Amino acid sequence: MVFLCVSDIHGNLNALRAVLATAEARAFHKLLVAGDVVFPGPEPLETWRRLSAAGAVMVQGVSDKALATLDPNELNARTDHERAMLERMRAVRAELGDVILAKLRRLPTQQRVPLEDGTEMLLVHGSPADPAEAITFDMTDDEIASLIGAETASLIVCGMSHVPFDRMIGDVRVVNVGSIGQAPDGMSAAEDGAAPLVAHATWIESTPSGLSVEQIVVPLSAEAA
Repeated sequence: MVFLCVSDIHGNLNALRAVLATAEARAFHKLLVAGDVVFPGPEPLETWRRLSAAGAVMVQGVSDKALATLDPNELNARTDHERAMLERMRAVRAELGDVILAKLRRLPTQQRVPLEDGTEMLLVHGSPADPAEAITFDMTDDEIASLIGAETASLIVCGMSHVPFDRMIGDVRVVNVGSIGQAPDGMSAAEDGAAPLVAHATWIESTPSGLSVEQIVVPLSAEAA
């Protein structure tokens, strides 16, 4: 079985389309999404519809939870950036509507997927110990092990940090699939909110003899970004 694994789309429909167009050349059985699906845009509703049409298996990210559970009218902004984010939250909540917000609210924080060698994959946004705490590429093995905890899955697929990596921590393989909508590669450090120039995705092939993992970078045109 072949999985296309992505994360942190953040409502960037054109970047998602670019990844799926690249994936068309290679058949896959399931699309897995490790959270942060629709916020802050620019096309949250169509992003949700595209993922739903693809039958994506999704987990809840921190921005999904905030969007679905917080009332922006009850939050106080202290900076211009926070005021802009609250305005965007109001707009995205209105665009999605109550039905989709309820679906976002009900998204699980973990999904378990059986693998063909008899082991199991865990899909999570941040980490098994805390879905709101990221496993990052610069952590030590001990730091990552503390976020894995007593997890029994042999493969952990996560996102949140926006930087992809593939590491073995003891007997557990940790694959961070990076970000579709906010990949830091090539983004201007001086310009807050600069559009990404690339999108990340990861192929995971499960066979009776084990796993094959391939992380890819998809260039984005100016229109896709």
